[in-house]
Amino acid sequence: MLRSMTAFARREQNSPWGTIVWELRSVNHRYLETVLRLPETLRSLESLARERVSAALGRGKVEGTLKLQTSGAALTSITVNYALVERLIEVASELEHMIGPGAGLQLSDVMRWPGVINEAEPDLDEIKQTILDELNAALAELIATREREGQRTAELLRQRCEAMRVQIKQVRARRPEVLARWRDKLMARLVDLPVEPDPGRVEQEVVLVAQRLDVDEELDRLDTHLDEIQAVLGRREPVGRRLDFLMQELNREANTLSSKSSDADTTRAAVELKVLIEQMREQVQNIE
Repeated sequence: MLRSMTAFARREQNSPWGTIVWELRSVNHRYLETVLRLPETLRSLESLARERVSAALGRGKVEGTLKLQTSGAALTSITVNYALVERLIEVASELEHMIGPGAGLQLSDVMRWPGVINEAEPDLDEIKQTILDELNAALAELIATREREGQRTAELLRQRCEAMRVQIKQVRARRPEVLARWRDKLMARLVDLPVEPDPGRVEQEVVLVAQRLDVDEELDRLDTHLDEIQAVLGRREPVGRRLDFLMQELNREANTLSSKSSDADTTRAAVELKVLIEQMREQVQNIE
């Protein structure tokens, strides 16, 4: 199924320990480039998150942002070393007894003392799986958006392929008339010559010019490339690079057709073909 490379997805999950928000954005790119922004406390999950993105997507520049709003005590806990506090008070009393009454030991002094207040680190094992599950859900939403956009693009490409086939059919139908007109024009010019032309030489010249103006091969190759595009649009794997190559081949044949054109209608058809190819090429640049 054809996928676009432009999409956005957002997933939010609430739990007793806080709220997880994943935001994913993707745009077109030659390869897969992943840029992740995670909270500092969750940096250890970055490699796993990258693996999930690489397994799900083939091309595109993907920017992912993880936001984590904790509920406080559910993720972290504060403990007090009461034994240390008691010892500090005893020492303060002993010193005060030795040197006399003074300012005394303040509460702020006790709380700032190293080792009195201990704050536990978040338990990442508890939330890691939820974060990765939400990333998978966000990727699935991103892929669904890319596929919907891809199907719209595929329909546009099919429409332009059919428009090209119409132009090719018209050029092919006019070929006998174009060659006959050119032959009549040549014979009319020969009549005005003061000498009698050699019939054999005339036929030879007609054959040479007919070969030079023959575009059947270019028309056949255009049809073949259009058939290949129709087949590629039905594949499930990423086909953006192959479609881009086919656009180059179509453009090459359209240019050759234009250079061989000997009448205004064929020239107009060649121009129309190049316009349609350029429209398709712009769409293909965004295909995975």
